[in-house]
Amino acid sequence: MKLVIVHNHYRPGGVRRVIELATPWLVRGLRPPIREIVLAGGEPPPACWQRHFQAQVDPVPVHCRSEPAFGYLAEQTGRTTSLAKRIALFLESLLQSMEDGPVVIWAHNQGLGRNLLLTRELTRAAGREGVRLVFHHHDWWFDNRWQRWPEMRRHGTRTLHQAARIIFPPSPHVRHLAINHADAKVLARHFHARSAWVPNPGTKNSRPSRQALARTRHWLRREIRHDGPVWLMPCRLLRRKNIAEALLLTRWLRPEAWLVTTGGVTSREEQNYAERLREAARVHRWPLRLALLHQREARAPSLDELLGASEAILLTSLQEGFGLPYLEAAAAGVPLIARELPNIAPDLRQAGLRFPQSYREVSVDSALFDWDGETHRQRRLFQQWRVGLPEPCRLQAGLPLLLAGGSQPRPVPFSRLTLTAQLEVLAHPPEASFAACAPLNPWLLSWRRRAASRTLRVSAWPARADRWFGAAAFVRRFSKVLGAGGSRLLNSSGGEQAQAEFIRQKLRSENLYPLTWRPQT
Repeated sequence: MKLVIVHNHYRPGGVRRVIELATPWLVRGLRPPIREIVLAGGEPPPACWQRHFQAQVDPVPVHCRSEPAFGYLAEQTGRTTSLAKRIALFLESLLQSMEDGPVVIWAHNQGLGRNLLLTRELTRAAGREGVRLVFHHHDWWFDNRWQRWPEMRRHGTRTLHQAARIIFPPSPHVRHLAINHADAKVLARHFHARSAWVPNPGTKNSRPSRQALARTRHWLRREIRHDGPVWLMPCRLLRRKNIAEALLLTRWLRPEAWLVTTGGVTSREEQNYAERLREAARVHRWPLRLALLHQREARAPSLDELLGASEAILLTSLQEGFGLPYLEAAAAGVPLIARELPNIAPDLRQAGLRFPQSYREVSVDSALFDWDGETHRQRRLFQQWRVGLPEPCRLQAGLPLLLAGGSQPRPVPFSRLTLTAQLEVLAHPPEASFAACAPLNPWLLSWRRRAASRTLRVSAWPARADRWFGAAAFVRRFSKVLGAGGSRLLNSSGGEQAQAEFIRQKLRSENLYPLTWRPQT
């Protein structure tokens, strides 16, 4: 078997991490065995990562093939017809060069909608060449990423029906993987055995050596120019990562610690968010270091070493398809402070994982930000956002939490504020804001005591977690969906029905966050 891995890019982030963790398992466990791997994307992977990846899958050779038209459409300058033709010709050439033996295309995050021309041409190529095409869905374009819609329309996808037919094509060659049970149940209702729940991979590995951790701590001190503890966010600079909330918790619970994020900006629409955070940290002298690994991967410690050398790991995302840091923190034996995301928490509980420092929301006193200004801002931004939705979706959108509760000031979750209001909260001295908010979040006091005494609790890695997230389970689920036959006829409208069901869920009030409405909030 030959495995073609497709992604828009191989920049640092969760999708690349899944590829580097899971591919060696497929090499060792998939039957028939994999004899060749091709990494296809809009740009070549960083050389240091490519060498690391090759070492993980040896002796299977890895080849890299790049076509810029595979990248995000927002970063393209060519005409739609020209881009589609380039993609089609590239795929035709690639697949015709792999004629001796079965081929599987493992395409990541096509449901994000960053390049539906690529998604469409992948389906056409798979049908023409008779190969299996696996769409591995990590995120969805209709999950707080509605800015994709005007972009889709500019490149020829003008209706929701067309978008659904591209992402969920009625093709017997296509398989769909979801990384949480909530999404998998929707897919199963419409695609049956041609879909599967395949969660992100994780396993209890041996910790890095003491010498490696000592080198990593020395490297961190040199890079940050600070000798205090490090609280780590392994993430790119994305609005949905809700980085300001992680900074607020760090300042409240462990004022001596520096909050450090690993990845940088990989999309132009996130640039404003990163610049505002960076400038606010500079002006207020907050202990925040953004994008520690950006453009320095070759000289940096491994992620496992960074996790092990950190005092705590944080995950404050507004939304995740899965959230690898849940598994990474437990596997590394490092305390995790994390939002309890409703689409992921049930899967983790069933696997036996418990996170002592998990929370639903951080409530903040309305006196810490300009309530009237924030209400006006959210009302204006929400109306602009709703007008930008596809017309059939506008009446389905719920009201955001702050606007739904009346005009009187009241405590609200920090996650439901715009970046402007979040920075207003952070501008207060941490002792003052903590005193105002601790009564609203009783768990903060015990967590603060634990953080000060370095006794934050670690999540145990139970044997059941290996059975859910380990190599054997990943290969078994992948193999099963790959070999699923066509005993049940495809519903030609199944894709539209699945997308409509997802959209109804994603537009509920509890799933709306001002940070995601537009790049400037």
